[in-house]
Amino acid sequence: MKILLLGEYSNVHWTLAEGLRLLGHNVTVASNGDFWKGYKNDIPLIRKSTGLKDSIQYIFNVNRHFRTFRNYDIVQIINPMFLELKAEKILPYYRELREQNKKVFLAAYGMDHYYVKACTQSNIFEYSELMVNGQFRSVKDNVDAVNDWLHSYKAELNQIIASDCNGIAAGLWEYYMSYKDQFPEKTELIPFPINPAEPAERFIQKADGITRFFIGVQKSRSEFKGTDILLDILLTIEKELPDLCKVTKVENVPFETYRKLMRESDILVDQLYSPTPNMNSLLAMSQGLVVAGGGEEEPYIAIGEETLRPIINLPCNKEDIYRTLKEIVQNSNILQDLKRQSIEYVGKHHTPAKVAEQYLKFWENH
Repeated sequence: MKILLLGEYSNVHWTLAEGLRLLGHNVTVASNGDFWKGYKNDIPLIRKSTGLKDSIQYIFNVNRHFRTFRNYDIVQIINPMFLELKAEKILPYYRELREQNKKVFLAAYGMDHYYVKACTQSNIFEYSELMVNGQFRSVKDNVDAVNDWLHSYKAELNQIIASDCNGIAAGLWEYYMSYKDQFPEKTELIPFPINPAEPAERFIQKADGITRFFIGVQKSRSEFKGTDILLDILLTIEKELPDLCKVTKVENVPFETYRKLMRESDILVDQLYSPTPNMNSLLAMSQGLVVAGGGEEEPYIAIGEETLRPIINLPCNKEDIYRTLKEIVQNSNILQDLKRQSIEYVGKHHTPAKVAEQYLKFWENH
């Protein structure tokens, strides 16, 4: 099949493309590389700034490439906001994709109208990035998300595309739960594809007794993701147990640099408010790291996993997080089994070819 994957979040589309190509399909990825992360693409759609000159150049570039985005069997857009334009200007591009191609699918991979609505206007989730203990977390990103996705044209755009598209592919359990009640026939949970750069086993054994924590910080989203809380706790433990604990913090580095530094660690601490491991966590697991973060029971059940429980599920309470992480440092022998479970879990559910087969079946059935 001829397939266009439009947009990028955390290397999902490029990794999916790798799996689809292994199965013999012709795949094009057009994206901005997810901004500073710099993920690979076949067609760069990059807006350098919001200045007049760069904006004109971006629109020219988009229009030039859209003339070639036709006669695809499958087009999948990463989000309703799949271009770096105002929501009001995106709908005509979506309409063009629908008119010029056989099928168009929406990816539910991140923040959008249905996820924000599910978090703030339902009891579907015990906690989320937006709500904890029944209280709205009024950090800037959350306020912006509510204004953007509930009270602006982005909401209407999302509703139009979700209703009109052939199907909705949800990458995480929480995104699936956000769509499934309104679109039960066209929504499916398909795990993210993960392609580890090197064999994981070489990273399992550490003989010096030090537990190495790794935490990535996006400065502008630290409060939103909870990394401000997690980093403070890790630094406290490192100060208390300097002979047993080492913390590596990286901030806004390109993907390849990030991956190299992560491989040298034992535990990735990530996503305090998410119930599910995201692309970042899954990549770490594929390379033999243990993830401390989102690992609630419902997402395991949703993908049919009955035995493996590789993730250290962190509560949303500072004292409990501190206690959990400190106990791990003091009893690091438990990590070896969790590392092996992590590798097995990703190999079982997230290899690019296996995920690509699920997408092909999903696309064919809708």
